Amino acid sequence: MSTLDSARCRLKAHPLAADAVLAVGVLACMVAGSFAVPRREHGVTWDLRTPAALSLLLMLAGAAALVFRRRAPRTVLAVTGTVSLVECVTGDPRAPVAMSAVVALYTVAATTDRPTTWRLGLLTMTVLTAAAMLAGPLPWYAQENLGVLAWTGIGATAGDAVRSRRAVVQAIRDRAERAERTREEEARRRVAEERLRIARDLHDVVAHHIALVNVQAGVAAHVMDKRPDQAKEALAHVREASRSALNELRATVGLLRQSGDPAAPTEPAPGLSRLEELADTFRSAGLPVAVARADQGTELPAAVDLAAYRIVQEALTNVQKHAGPEAEAEVSVVRVGPHVEVTVLDDGSGSPGAPAAGGGHGLLGMRERVTALGGTLTTGPRYGGGFRVHAILPVKTTPAQGEPV
Repeated sequence: MSTLDSARCRLKAHPLAADAVLAVGVLACMVAGSFAVPRREHGVTWDLRTPAALSLLLMLAGAAALVFRRRAPRTVLAVTGTVSLVECVTGDPRAPVAMSAVVALYTVAATTDRPTTWRLGLLTMTVLTAAAMLAGPLPWYAQENLGVLAWTGIGATAGDAVRSRRAVVQAIRDRAERAERTREEEARRRVAEERLRIARDLHDVVAHHIALVNVQAGVAAHVMDKRPDQAKEALAHVREASRSALNELRATVGLLRQSGDPAAPTEPAPGLSRLEELADTFRSAGLPVAVARADQGTELPAAVDLAAYRIVQEALTNVQKHAGPEAEAEVSVVRVGPHVEVTVLDDGSGSPGAPAAGGGHGLLGMRERVTALGGTLTTGPRYGGGFRVHAILPVKTTPAQGEPV
């Protein structure tokens, strides 16, 4: 950092000292300007005259007031305007005491608002110019009188321009800060949504397969001594369910890998094309599942297809866990206009509210999936026993809805 830059930094850190330096500079300019004596026949020339004592006192008072220009700009303007008014009336030849009023007027314009600048600026210009023209020793049309009007106007205009520029710069900074906060909030929101999506997928995969493993392991333990062949078959189902769970967990966790990771899985997400395969896993666990489809030829977006599959998977898992050993389930997928309706029914004798009262997140996860796609989900007990899950999903999604859920 150069010496000049270092000095500027120190002055910015101590505004009172900076104003004192400015006051000394203005005082030096006023004293130097007081030696200029107008000569009518030869124009303005420099004379080695000594300024009047009153003029020196007024210049010193005006410069001293400028030390406090940032703390009390209007008071400083009143003081410098008063000493300038006295000099305009009594000075002959006139000393440039009005320079202190110009600096004070600039400060008021730079630190207040435009209406205040207009009021105080016009008042200062009018009073000083009128006093110089009407009560001063020079003719009213003298250039010195017009100079008072011009310099006070320049001070007010320059201060207003500086204030406007500062306001524009501050507005730009505020917009940049708001944009940065918005980006951070958006990033946090996306992270939360991604965590929720992964949690739903993990819940669906783990809950489904662990429920099947639990059922088959119970069957194997029950018939191990009397019917070893059936026990072996149940253990084979346990092994198959475990393998499927591992494969789906690997696919789900693989979403967290970097896009360039060669170990990331490339298997597509499950959809309604695997509905029969899903139903077979429950049938093998002892749950009769009937599947009816009336959506032939309907191509669903990947997000909708995955959501429909997960809804059926979670609903059948709840039937397996809560509906009782004699329950049967029905799954239907129907295309109705711009929507596809997915319904899972059971006639179980278990507690109808058990899926929701068990402390799990199955129904909540289904509702979040459907809501994210702009659909609706209704769940509740059936008249006469059993439970019903009914989801209405849009066949076409908007770009915002088409994101993975």
